[in-house]
Amino acid sequence: MEILEPIRSVLKHKGGKVYALPPSATVYSAIELMAQKSAGALLVMNGETLVGIVSERDYTRKVILQGKSSKETQIREIMSSPVVTMTPSDTVGDAMELMTERRIRHLPIVETGYVVGVVSIGDLVKWIVGHHEDTIHALHNYIAGAYPR
Repeated sequence: MEILEPIRSVLKHKGGKVYALPPSATVYSAIELMAQKSAGALLVMNGETLVGIVSERDYTRKVILQGKSSKETQIREIMSSPVVTMTPSDTVGDAMELMTERRIRHLPIVETGYVVGVVSIGDLVKWIVGHHEDTIHALHNYIAGAYPR
């Protein structure tokens, strides 16, 4: 079943592009980058080390609602840390369960200490729906006698 597929399969299909800023960057620059890349979250990296994650939700709750200035507030002040992560060999099902349980929408994928990608809950849902469509198509062909022998 597709939820037993490893997350590396999702990353292989999606790609491993990661958007990140250092903790000293301003919240304004993070929001600007998120808008440019149509991303809902950014990783906060100190060199190659993952130190946090910042999302649109962090911005609305920790900047706007608290009356802070996005041009003066640094990401380190609002980022979520420590970061919940998984490895490429963890399953899609385990990732969905963790994200639902922890109420997170973006999950960094880390292998041997390095970030290799990020998956969103939307990426995982899209992956599962795509696999269900493939299964339905194969079963339809089998029933109709068009299944390759």
